[in-house]
Amino acid sequence: MFQRGAGRLATAFRSSRGIATVAASAPLASKGLRLGALAAAGAAGAAAASWSPAGRREATPARCESDPILLGSALLGSFAIGGLSGYFYGKAKADAVEEKYTTYWPRKIMMVFGAPGAGKGTQGARIVDTLGLPQLSTGDMLREAVSSGSELGKKVKGVMESGGLVSDEIMVGIIAERIKADDCKTGLILDGFPRTLPQAKALDEMLAKQGEAVSLVLAFDVDPAVLEERICGRWMDKASGRSYHVKFCPPKSMKLGPDGKPLPETMKDDQTGALLYQRADDTAEALKKRLDGYKNQTLPILDHYGPRGIVRTIDGGKGIKEVWEQVTAALSGK
Repeated sequence: MFQRGAGRLATAFRSSRGIATVAASAPLASKGLRLGALAAAGAAGAAAASWSPAGRREATPARCESDPILLGSALLGSFAIGGLSGYFYGKAKADAVEEKYTTYWPRKIMMVFGAPGAGKGTQGARIVDTLGLPQLSTGDMLREAVSSGSELGKKVKGVMESGGLVSDEIMVGIIAERIKADDCKTGLILDGFPRTLPQAKALDEMLAKQGEAVSLVLAFDVDPAVLEERICGRWMDKASGRSYHVKFCPPKSMKLGPDGKPLPETMKDDQTGALLYQRADDTAEALKKRLDGYKNQTLPILDHYGPRGIVRTIDGGKGIKEVWEQVTAALSGK
């Protein structure tokens, strides 16, 4: 009896296996989605067997032995319930990935500009977390080039050891090699380059040879008075780069002296307890020079990209949440 029922089930299942083939081959199908599709197909096959002409029979009196077709259908139906749970869970994850790509892509080659203290570091980290794009800083790329031992790396090492400045030609060559890496396939964020208009033009020329171009420039704009408050109150952890602020984000250990200023010996990293430090150029005097350099060298880059319609100005003087809302709108082209 079981053999006869199993034979009918096998026939019905073969007729429904096309469902599994189509569903499981869908784009972005995760393991859970594919398993759910197969289980759902099994249930469909069982149902088909129960209701096919070969499976229809006149009603018979109840017997103690189980009907093999109904038993098989029940078993496959049970498997389908669990499989469908995996299907919908996997589909939800796949939909989330697909939504991220359709919202923020095609591939973006992004730049983030802003005066010292404008918040580009904070927001840049959030962009990396949200989009999964690498943030390519000039310092990191130069160190990677030297450690790689490539021809470009050897040139960089020689220049650095002699105390010279790496030429724009070498820097653009390093970027050209770096963006070929797998982690840049869907996009990248350039941090610290270009700093001058000639560098921007050299970068454009390199990208054009590859059929690409800069697609988005985020420019963080903040009032100089606000920048001074942010910069002069900043303390940093040397090992991790974590940043604190005496007013906006003080370390838990901070204590103030009689003059209302933080006691240096109490400024410690929340996670490691290591002493924090202030950068030598995080002063009002140094900030003025840095702002002058930013105005004279970097702002012309924004004028260069402005006519292309890819520059988005962000009001970095607002709260972190409001700034992030502006950033996400710019990323999605709104």
